[in-house]
Amino acid sequence: MLSVQGINVFYGAIHALKDLSITVNEGEIVTLIGANGAGKSTLLKTLSGLLKPKTGTVEFLGKSITNQSVQAIVKQGLIHCPEGRRVFANMSVEENLELGAYLQNSSSLAADFDKVYKTFPRLLERKKQLAGTLSGGEQQMLAMGRALMGHPKLLLLDEPSMGLAPLLVQDIFRIIQEVNATGTTVLLVEQNAHQALKIAHRAYVLETGRVVLEGDAKALADSEDIKSAYLGGH
Repeated sequence: MLSVQGINVFYGAIHALKDLSITVNEGEIVTLIGANGAGKSTLLKTLSGLLKPKTGTVEFLGKSITNQSVQAIVKQGLIHCPEGRRVFANMSVEENLELGAYLQNSSSLAADFDKVYKTFPRLLERKKQLAGTLSGGEQQMLAMGRALMGHPKLLLLDEPSMGLAPLLVQDIFRIIQEVNATGTTVLLVEQNAHQALKIAHRAYVLETGRVVLEGDAKALADSEDIKSAYLGGH
């Protein structure tokens, strides 16, 4: 579904991604783990068109999207739910969700709302409320719901559990699995490596812009090196 081959991405003089290659197969949850500054969010921004690689290729559904616009990439079903929620604070929950469907046929809008409200019942209760007045957990649900309104074939999730209470973290990971079970492929960036490896099929470990390890998520979770480096030694 997604093939990234040898991309190099720079922030000015800083070489952020170095000859990086990954693949994501249809139906998978693939997670990217690594320390802050490893290049995980940079990779997602490159895949969604916010950053352009200097060299290398990005293919989605068999076609190159390497230098396409964000809008063109969204239209093909690759949708990015960014770090930090990024909801439109002065708009209602409903209006935020509607923005997520801006490229979709209006005839499916009612069904899309129903689907999101079924996945996130809290948003239905808050649908007329301004997004800026929601709790952190509710804003994360809204950001994910807005992404789902765009009918993602591949959903890029950047740090969905960041700053959330433990119970809400469990909810978010359960929902990611549910979304995947209904046919959406997921590429997940997550500081909570323990939880991410628990729900993922495969994983890539990034260090300073390079892939240093890849493989089955369960096997990586059982690796002593991964345990000591990313799972607090347990």
